[in-house]
Amino acid sequence: MKPQLAKANARRGQSLARSGGRSDVRSAEWNCDWVPSLAEPYLRGYAPHFERSKSVLGYRFLAQSSAASPPSGKNARLAASARASAGFFIGYLLDARGLPFLKVTPPEFLAFCFVEPLGGRFHRRLVSAPDSLMRRTAEYIRWLTHHPPRFELFADEHAVLVRHIPTHEWPSGRTEHYARNFTIETLAWLVRSALVRRLPEEIASSFDPTPASRAAHK
Repeated sequence: MKPQLAKANARRGQSLARSGGRSDVRSAEWNCDWVPSLAEPYLRGYAPHFERSKSVLGYRFLAQSSAASPPSGKNARLAASARASAGFFIGYLLDARGLPFLKVTPPEFLAFCFVEPLGGRFHRRLVSAPDSLMRRTAEYIRWLTHHPPRFELFADEHAVLVRHIPTHEWPSGRTEHYARNFTIETLAWLVRSALVRRLPEEIASSFDPTPASRAAHK
């Protein structure tokens, strides 16, 4: 790294540290309009949803399942919060309080797999169980990822499998270029790990009646 670039990046890091782990959401540098089209070949069948808050800016890709029907009636909101969901987020972390368990100084670019609701039966089966899908995937994808940053498993969070990098490591003005490369590389590994294919199957199975229930209705 050239001395001038190193000094510039150091100044950016110091400025962010003084701001208390917050980044300027209004900055054009955090553009992520390109994310859905870039992710589409890797996440076919996933529904992109733009997400913007004080903490994150990016797109959430929900695993779809025809077995999951939308809730209705007066208890719709309660039912929606209890329904199993999973997918991926790609974008920027602009405030460390959004994902405090990462213990980072934003801005960071990240991709993570989420499983919700936290603490629910679906999360316990996919994440917390000793030989769960996420634990097996984390072990395999760590072996697959031959250079840092590597994937990290957070079994007690909704953001379960996370790969992230500080944007100040990238040359100023080239954030989108490097973010695109990071996204392509990360999604390619997620596809190869079979997690992209497995999540919709797991969502569908969580809504399927049990064999006993099917027998009772015959």
